[in-house]
Amino acid sequence: MNPLTEQDIRTSFVNCSKGEAQRLPMPRDLAERPWAELDFLGWGDPGAPDRTYLVTEHEGTLVGVTLRFPAQRRGYLHRSMCSLCLTTHPGSGVSLMTARKTGKAGREGNSVGVYICTDLACSLYVRGKKQAAPGARFEETLTVDEQIARTRENLSTFLTKILE
Repeated sequence: MNPLTEQDIRTSFVNCSKGEAQRLPMPRDLAERPWAELDFLGWGDPGAPDRTYLVTEHEGTLVGVTLRFPAQRRGYLHRSMCSLCLTTHPGSGVSLMTARKTGKAGREGNSVGVYICTDLACSLYVRGKKQAAPGARFEETLTVDEQIARTRENLSTFLTKILE
């Protein structure tokens, strides 16, 4: 992913108003992000723990979406799998995140959801740059490049549903 500026990020949002996009909290560490190893930029809202934001290139355009997830965390007795990168996490390491659809459907309250790593570090898990709990990544016959392509395709499928 190419490095993004605050203006790039703010103008990319598709499922909120321009005013809302201007008020979103921006990540303070944009200069330190490992851009070459990211398939998307994801960050949480420190003032609203049930909100996260995701920005990526989709079909040649920069697309940003606001996401919500339950603030109440589940217990640590189970494991869940991220639908994007297929990493498993115990407890609250994976969350069902929902995004309001664009256009009329979104104004009518329609949304789509996907299970995503709560810390939005899918790109780093796939590349082995960040480790989840032991056994969180299954041994696969796919190469890392193929796993990256699959993660990007899974994200693209989710974004397409938002934009429908």
